Amino acid sequence: MVSGNDVFIRYLSEAIGADNASVALSALVGPASVSVRINPFKKCAEFRNGRRVPWSEYGLLLDDRPSFTLDPFFHAGCYYVQDSSSMFIGYILRCLLENLRTDRQIRVLDLCAAPGGKTTDAAASLRKAFGDGFLLVSNEVMRSRASVLADNVALWGDPLVAVTSSDPAAFGRADGFFDIIIADVPCSGEGMFRKDEEAVRQWSAENVAHCAARQRRILADSWPSLAENGFLIYSTCTFNKFENDDNVRWAAENLGAEIQYPDSGRIPDGVIPTACGYSLVPGFVEGEGQYCAVLKKTASQPRREFLHGKKRQAASNVAGLFGIPVREERKGDLVKAVPESVADELDYLGNHVRILSSGCAAGTLKGKDLVPSADLALNIALKNGTFRKAEVDRRTALKFLHRDALSLPDENKGYILVCHEGVPLGFVKNLGSRCNNLHPQERRIRMDVND
Repeated sequence: MVSGNDVFIRYLSEAIGADNASVALSALVGPASVSVRINPFKKCAEFRNGRRVPWSEYGLLLDDRPSFTLDPFFHAGCYYVQDSSSMFIGYILRCLLENLRTDRQIRVLDLCAAPGGKTTDAAASLRKAFGDGFLLVSNEVMRSRASVLADNVALWGDPLVAVTSSDPAAFGRADGFFDIIIADVPCSGEGMFRKDEEAVRQWSAENVAHCAARQRRILADSWPSLAENGFLIYSTCTFNKFENDDNVRWAAENLGAEIQYPDSGRIPDGVIPTACGYSLVPGFVEGEGQYCAVLKKTASQPRREFLHGKKRQAASNVAGLFGIPVREERKGDLVKAVPESVADELDYLGNHVRILSSGCAAGTLKGKDLVPSADLALNIALKNGTFRKAEVDRRTALKFLHRDALSLPDENKGYILVCHEGVPLGFVKNLGSRCNNLHPQERRIRMDVND
């Protein structure tokens, strides 16, 4: 369909030039790429023969696709499987972060975030640049996709990432809240043709026009939440100018913005500059298709500030579990810990959008005892030494992740943090002769784990 669709070929040629389009069309019938991005705040997973992604310090291109499901490090959030071209959004974000003020908390919104690749990339970049001085809000309007997003954020384990599920218009009521918005908007998916046959079947000029109109609505609805002089990173996984350069021009002219070209002197080889941004195209890069542009807000919109006064805290079941100050919150028997540095901001934001998760779910109360949660085991803020650890081999780690019965006769009774090569996987309650496996049913490995 790709090579025989005259309208698609014309759109592609208009976007990147006829000669470049010829190269792209040949590449689009080839195999899709495989790449991962390492979590720099957990133990580094090893990938033999991995080649570094040019625009990502922690991205690796792989020659083939291993069985991620049978890798304990995957389930521990030590890396994320993400297309290398999609990592270019993180590269642009890091270019912007280099010039931001460091004397205040940076607030970032990933507006269309599922399943979580851009969010986890942004979280790592923000933490590396600002330590604990940031808040990242990761949003997905579709509830089924939002639950996947929340799960991936929990595996990544950064307590300064909150997951929401609201329409972009709801964020528009939070005037001047964000310093940066990442808007990887829903698109016609031309850049995913190698990975998604359904995207090929659904492509049409009418769908392109529909997507372009929806993208403008998303930008307009969320625009008030961006503070003056803040940045919006606009991206799609498509090639045509209607959803890309034309929409960026429209936003600049109608919403009050200037088009920016961050780091234009150092853009890696293979990335194709366009009139308003950058296009990553199979045949020129090893990844799939991606477009990215940056807008700086010029319209008047004061940044919303918060005064952080000292708050009296009630006795907490969870404060001693974390290496950062946290505020305990309860919903029924569930106890979670929200970093004190972002608690007021999240209280405000919760008046406008639906917050699915924030901070870290610490556990559930049973009487006076706190049953630790799976999220707590994976959170990078968990204080070392809080729980006894049991080091297990790969076979036992996979049995744990499969939710099989385990026995740890040499360990003390009580809650034990199960680790593989020093990496936490989750909790069991050791009863002596056997263990209660506390790994969540919804996260269990469903395939056969026997060697």
